[in-house]
Amino acid sequence: MKKLNDERERKELWWVYSPLALLILLGMLWGLAHVKPAPPKRVVIAAGEPGGAYYAHAQAYARQLAREGIHLEVLATRGSVENLALLRSGKADMALVQGGVMPSDGGTAGLVGLGSLYYEPLWLFRRQGLEVTGRLPLLQGLTVSIGPNGSGTQALVKQLLADNGLERAAEFLALPSKEAARRLEAGALDAAFFVASPRATLVRELIHSPRAVPLSFERAAAYARRYPYLTTLVLPEGAEDLERNLPAQDVKLLATTAGLVVRESLHPAVVSLMMQILSRVHGGAGWFEQRGQFPNPNHIAFPLHPQAERYYKHGPPFLQRYLPFWLASFLDRIKIMLLPLLGLLLPAFKIVPPLYRWRMRSRIYRWYDKLEDVDTRAANDPQADPDSLRSVLDELEREVRDIRVPLAFSDQLYHLRLHIDFVRRRVDEQFKDA
Repeated sequence: MKKLNDERERKELWWVYSPLALLILLGMLWGLAHVKPAPPKRVVIAAGEPGGAYYAHAQAYARQLAREGIHLEVLATRGSVENLALLRSGKADMALVQGGVMPSDGGTAGLVGLGSLYYEPLWLFRRQGLEVTGRLPLLQGLTVSIGPNGSGTQALVKQLLADNGLERAAEFLALPSKEAARRLEAGALDAAFFVASPRATLVRELIHSPRAVPLSFERAAAYARRYPYLTTLVLPEGAEDLERNLPAQDVKLLATTAGLVVRESLHPAVVSLMMQILSRVHGGAGWFEQRGQFPNPNHIAFPLHPQAERYYKHGPPFLQRYLPFWLASFLDRIKIMLLPLLGLLLPAFKIVPPLYRWRMRSRIYRWYDKLEDVDTRAANDPQADPDSLRSVLDELEREVRDIRVPLAFSDQLYHLRLHIDFVRRRVDEQFKDA
């Protein structure tokens, strides 16, 4: 009997809840049509020369992205100019770019920045025995390497040389960094420009080399005033090696900043993840950087990505602070489904129980119309046929006996049967002589 009642109750619940379930399903299908796509499993970054800082940093990003199930393909390039070209052509999703380097047409459509990552000093080394200072006009007539074609170094140096009227005065060589350093130490090159971190192996080797001398940019402040993306830095005397006192004197440097530029279409979840990776990789203290100084939204010529702007103001997204990336990304994508679902469920919890009770009671209460009619006729119509009234009550009782309701409402069913019996007694008393 209990099994029969349970089955009966399940059927009743099904008839009440099935329209609601259908409504929720339609809401979920609507949300599914608007769910953002999942983050890509493969992303491409345009880095720089193998062995350089850009390439090393890109590999660090790749290791951290791999932990989250994303493969970062690192492209070896000649530098920032080529990186931007690859980014604009769609062959790369992200690119490390030297501050101040812009697309050849000056446009930034479709490209956005995530921020500046660290200082990149511009170094000028001369060969030992050449008596020149860091005033760029003194390079006239010398053999100078200005960085490989497609590099940010060459783009920056050409601008500075042009400001000093040296566009054609010097013999410019577009040498890769390692080749320029080798020739400089061999005495086959008078001077060479490099844009690199002071911790870069190439820079440290040249500072330690007896055949190369770092030069100070004597008018560094003037260049920095002219170009907002440039900053003046000082490498203190003895900072590299106190015992050997390297460098032998303070070196004034011009510095730009390295930045990460991405395509505007890059998945927002990947951008949020990259912002956290950038903070881990570049957030420490350096020769010129204070802890927590980078990444930052300063010195970047590209529009700031909305996710990056949000990160600088509020930190990582709430879900990514406490959940694995894949789970946080999944929940973030399906929230558009959860919102209408919750919007339907919350009122349903208030509407469905009363609706269910009304449905169950309506099965019982509708018989009271007939019962009340018999009671009224028995009380007010002396000419009523008592047999006819009793017949109605018998028919009513038979029909009520066949009603099936859950156990929770069986007491009301029995009340109805008691009321039928009560009216029957009223009829018998009213027409006891009939």
